[in-house]
Amino acid sequence: MPSTTDSGEHLLETIANGVATLTMNRPEARNAFSPEMSAGLEKAIPRLARNPDVRAVVLTGAGGAFCAGGDVKGFARAPRAGRGNERTGFEHRVAGLRNGTEMVRWLHEMPKPTLAAIPGPAAGGGLSLALACDIRIASASAKFTTAFAKIGLAGDYGGSYFLPRLVGAAKARELYFTADLLDAEQAERLGLVNHVYPDVDFPAAVEAWKTRLAELPTIALGYMKKNLNAADHGSLGHVLDLEAQHMTRTFDTEDHRGAARAFVEKQKPEFRGR
Repeated sequence: MPSTTDSGEHLLETIANGVATLTMNRPEARNAFSPEMSAGLEKAIPRLARNPDVRAVVLTGAGGAFCAGGDVKGFARAPRAGRGNERTGFEHRVAGLRNGTEMVRWLHEMPKPTLAAIPGPAAGGGLSLALACDIRIASASAKFTTAFAKIGLAGDYGGSYFLPRLVGAAKARELYFTADLLDAEQAERLGLVNHVYPDVDFPAAVEAWKTRLAELPTIALGYMKKNLNAADHGSLGHVLDLEAQHMTRTFDTEDHRGAARAFVEKQKPEFRGR
């Protein structure tokens, strides 16, 4: 039976068949961040990363949108920073933002696959959240934009780390500077998303991906992620060292031994994360 956790009405959490789904739930605001939503994500993502019963994490949005990023209406109402102790206030705000964005590192590094299921617009920090996931799938009506330049901001939530790795340095700069709007077909062609599905087929595609991810060898995938993440910035020698360590560790898992037997017997393996 699926389990549901009350993370506040702005964030819905369910766990079913080993897959945790976090649904950003402010459809009237295209799921723009609210303090409640951000706090829920900050707590839920590390908790699910540590939960041995969760084999994959899916991030999505309600009401035909993924996430519009920051609440621009709230930005417009915010008072200008005071002039009293300006340096202390600046450092406090920097620390608060940095702590809040730690969820992105968890999405990228947790030892289990993460999937962004994008039913509609993904903008600003919302796009950055999607980019932090291992795999991105989108509906045909989804739209994508970095957005920050349009409101005079530099960008956060790791987008400037992930975007160049997906589309190349020059294209990432273009997309950040211009904040151009991409449709799903353009995003797929650039490598921003892995797959695009017709809107009518998108819910079924999400469920199919959940099933597929839950059936994968979780331990091996965790080590694969460490290898691939290290390859982003490490030397070939360092990656070869890690591969040797991680390959040896996975040789000792029940998942490997059972899958090897299943291969010989021409059966489908069942991975249990052990």
